[in-house]
This record gives sequence, C-alpha cells and structure tokens, in this order.
Amino acid sequence: MCLIYSIFAALFPTPYLMGAPKLKNPPILSLAPLAPSWDEIPTWADAVTQTLLQALRERDPYTYGHSLRVAHHSSLLAKAAGLNEFEQRIIAASSMFHDLGKLGIPDSVLLKPARLNAREEALMREHPTKSAEILAPLSQIPFFRSTLPGIRHHHERMDGEGYPDRIAGENIPLTARIILIADTFDAMTTNRPYRKALATEIAYKELKQFSGRQFDTHLVKIFLSAHPTWESIEESISDDFVAARFRRAA
Repeated sequence: MCLIYSIFAALFPTPYLMGAPKLKNPPILSLAPLAPSWDEIPTWADAVTQTLLQALRERDPYTYGHSLRVAHHSSLLAKAAGLNEFEQRIIAASSMFHDLGKLGIPDSVLLKPARLNAREEALMREHPTKSAEILAPLSQIPFFRSTLPGIRHHHERMDGEGYPDRIAGENIPLTARIILIADTFDAMTTNRPYRKALATEIAYKELKQFSGRQFDTHLVKIFLSAHPTWESIEESISDDFVAARFRRAA
C-alpha cells in the first residue's frame, strides 16, 4: 500500500476514506478533475516521499508532527467545505509536504529556541518555495502535480501581503487557503520553546480577527463552525500515535 494512502488511512477512520456524505451546500470550488487511484502512484515515487518524510522527521520532529496535524485539520476543513474525496487527499498530501523546504533552512534558524530576527525570518520565508522545488521532480505524476500550488502558496494572504508571490484573494489556490488556516491554528495551539500554546478559544478569536486580511473569510467561518465537532474524535498526533496507526493501515 502506498505511503500517502497509508498515512491518510492512519489519520482518518475507514468510513471517512469511503467519501464524505453529500452536503446541502455545494463545494466552494473544484480543485481538479477526479484523479487517479492510489495504484497510479508508482512505487519509486512512494519511496521518494517516504524518504523525504523520514528526513524531515529526523531533522525536525516538531515540524514532522506539525505537518501531520495540519494534514488532519486541513482535510477535515476540506470535507466540511464540501470538497470531494480526491480533493481531500490532495489537501492532505499538500499539507504533509508543505514544510519540506525547512530541510534547506540552516539549523541556527530552524532550531533556534527563540523568536527569529529579520534576517532569519527572511531565510525562513524561503521554505514554501523550497518545499515546492523539492517535490517538483514528482510533478510528472498528476497527483503530485496537483499538490504543488498548495505547497508553494500556503503563506499567501488574502490582502496580498503574504509570500512568496504576494498574490491575493481568490488568486490564491484553494488548497493554499485551506492549509493556511490549519497551519496557523496548529502553530498557535502547540508549545514552542519561545512561547506556550494558546488556548483554543483564543486561537479562534485570532482567526476571526484576521479573517478577510490574512485568511479566507468563508473558510474561517466553516472552520470555526466545524472544528468544535472534531474534538471528540481527535487524538494527539504524536510520533507514537502515527507509528502505531501507520502500521495498522499498512
């Protein structure tokens, strides 16, 4: 079984993989034509992705766990927004690989136990471009080609003040707009060496406050409405949790 499917299966129960129920509201946007089956991801490409994720895990365990949590939240947000099963898979994969570019960030910046200065922040802002560049050799495969827009643009802002390309509004790919909300929420609600995690309610307020400027207003509304319903089924996505669920899925 391919790695991407195995991780997707590990993060979500089997009924979820059978497709989301039809919602009253139609999808807000279609990301791509209905895509290939998992069997159309070649074995060599699956091996490459496994190596990349293992490298990220060894280099920066926090970012590895963060990426899996973002995949969890962004996929559920995509489901709540009415996207189909394949689109949810694309967003899960884009989320898993969105921070691969941090492999190219110096340890002095990536692992710094304090806030970054302006020079270090500029280096860190290179990671979305680096992430897309790392995965680009797999773009000959339609599934991976579909992940690149979300990976490259997950730090763009609705007001055009994001990076790397300063695109704005609906010019930002839907995958990226979804990932940004999940990415920011996880960053706010997890502990870092330089600050403690924010309470969930405070994180909700931050998303709402910056809705329309940083975040897609419609997607924030969906997230704030749906996220509380995920709490009862959500588990801490730790390395031990992922390893155990991955073995069962495989």
